[in-house]
Amino acid sequence: MYEEKSYTVKELPDSLKPYEKFEALGPGSLSDAELLAVIIRSGTVNVRSIDLCENILCHNNGSGLSNLHSMTINELSQIKGIGRVKSIQLKCIAELAKRMAKHNRSFGVSFSDPESIAAYYMEDMRNFDRENIMLVLLDTKSRKIHDMIISTGSVNSSIASTRDIFYQALKYGAVSIILLHNHPSGDPIPSREDYNVTDKVKAAGDLIGISLLDHIIIGDNCFFSMRAEGRL
Repeated sequence: MYEEKSYTVKELPDSLKPYEKFEALGPGSLSDAELLAVIIRSGTVNVRSIDLCENILCHNNGSGLSNLHSMTINELSQIKGIGRVKSIQLKCIAELAKRMAKHNRSFGVSFSDPESIAAYYMEDMRNFDRENIMLVLLDTKSRKIHDMIISTGSVNSSIASTRDIFYQALKYGAVSIILLHNHPSGDPIPSREDYNVTDKVKAAGDLIGISLLDHIIIGDNCFFSMRAEGRL
């Protein structure tokens, strides 16, 4: 239920109401702010819902919709007019968008091709503000059995346990694995530790017969593949 003094999209002239624009011209006619205004529905005593959504999109130097992924619930809640409930709604929208995009990408992904793998996980991992390590488990035909985040670190490092990696591989009956991790800086160039982890996991996998097919580092719309660079 709306608060009595809240400004909503209903207060706008018909030509500017997102609902009417949607029905007359389709969803493509709505701006990002208008689409969000339809979802969050009401503004505050002093801020209309559309203006509130514009404020969200303008944060972080005008980062736009990417703010829904990158900003935490606490950060969103600090924007005037955005409480905890609206923050959760916005984060759920971002998660749904991410899952839809990943589902669509899954139809053409080849887990034997570094570029295809990086594209599949790019939107999941490029906006993390901490390093995360993703483990991908594959069957005899290099088809994905399962994937999971196995480690979350700091802004510039993460710690992966070789034991945990191969425990999961054995648990799911994988015959090969792929590691991915993100660099929050956006630069995918590997560190010395990245090379060391690759060598360590490869050596352990060779001993038990589970191949490390690649270790891919995700940057900001770019990636580095150990396999493509001849390290694997």
